[in-house]
Amino acid sequence: MTSLTPLSLLKSQLNIEHDLDDVLLQHKLEAAEGYCASYIGGWIYDPAPAAITQAVLMMAAYWYEIREAATVGGNAYAIPFGVHDLLQAYRQWVV
Repeated sequence: MTSLTPLSLLKSQLNIEHDLDDVLLQHKLEAAEGYCASYIGGWIYDPAPAAITQAVLMMAAYWYEIREAATVGGNAYAIPFGVHDLLQAYRQWVV
């Protein structure tokens, strides 16, 4: 699977200039896009709205920086603050 969000954009978000973690970063992008698509209840189309791209970047960067499910004395959030707010307008509600 290839992500819609460019790897170079995530590397800019994280201020990474080397290529050593490209495979891991690409994986994080794909996982973040999958999460965001699941949350909104539909596909993310190309080009994605800026708010969805921002949510994907936030998720991927967070998962890159916080690689464990549990932390001690740090941030214990599974989803970074603001991600759901960015995605809310694109959520497809089914009743």
